[in-house]
Amino acid sequence: MSFFDFNTADQQQSFDLIPKGTLARVRMSIKPGGFDDPSQGWTGGWATQSHDTGAVYLACEGVVMEGPFARRKVWWNIGLYSAKGPTWGNMGRTFVRAALNSARNIHPGDNSPQAQAARRISGFADLDGLEFAARIDIEKDGRGEDRNTIKAAIEPDHKDYALIMGVVPKGGTGNPGGNSGAPAAVAAPSYTPPAAAARPTSSTVPSGKPAWAQ
Repeated sequence: MSFFDFNTADQQQSFDLIPKGTLARVRMSIKPGGFDDPSQGWTGGWATQSHDTGAVYLACEGVVMEGPFARRKVWWNIGLYSAKGPTWGNMGRTFVRAALNSARNIHPGDNSPQAQAARRISGFADLDGLEFAARIDIEKDGRGEDRNTIKAAIEPDHKDYALIMGVVPKGGTGNPGGNSGAPAAVAAPSYTPPAAAARPTSSTVPSGKPAWAQ
């Protein structure tokens, strides 16, 4: 068989978008962008910096683990820093907190020492391979076309968490009344980016973020 005869190649498959609001267990991986800032503990090249805006983020890919959309992939970014203000970084911290709660079965209202320890990581490498329950969303990409993304993790206080993750949710010992008093994610600390020489020359992830998030 000649390599250049493509008649025997598999036909390209086309997929409809995963419906907005679909809940699924996903495994997250981080596409290293080569950006480091040791003063922030950002080492190992996990972070990515946009060449256009200077925004810093984690470029994430999620693989649906089971169900009718098993093995489908979804992409999104976790914000770390934006020169436009703290919103981008704060949203990123909120997302990571929820993803850790989901992956480690920690009720969002639990503020016990064990729960607080479960919400700490030693570095971004701890997030690579994290499995958590997610809500699939739809947004516009850089070309104005619809694509699937993830904007929220499903935590143990959600009614469908046990079904998605296959575990019995733990109670919120730090908040017996539910999640209404769950502590908010801590605001991102102030940040000054390193010298331009330390920045990568290009972004490795297609654009598509809203203007305030770049």
